[in-house]
Amino acid sequence: MTVEIKPCPNCTSTNLYKTERISAGGGYAPYYLPGLGKFLSSAKFDVVVCADCGLTRFFAREDACMRLKKSTQWRRI
Repeated sequence: MTVEIKPCPNCTSTNLYKTERISAGGGYAPYYLPGLGKFLSSAKFDVVVCADCGLTRFFAREDACMRLKKSTQWRRI
């Protein structure tokens, strides 16, 4: 999956920061990607933050996206 990260879609800045493999929740945290993880492990996403305007974007990892069609917890809109 290829996603255009730069520039920021809000302010066109290229001053962006990215972290990888953040857990999408579970346990005591909200579960942001239900039904897309593996047994006993939640799905992961990458987070990109614009240092100029603060826009924060969450990108589900490719393996989580591949599970969308078969998941009963998600519907296409």
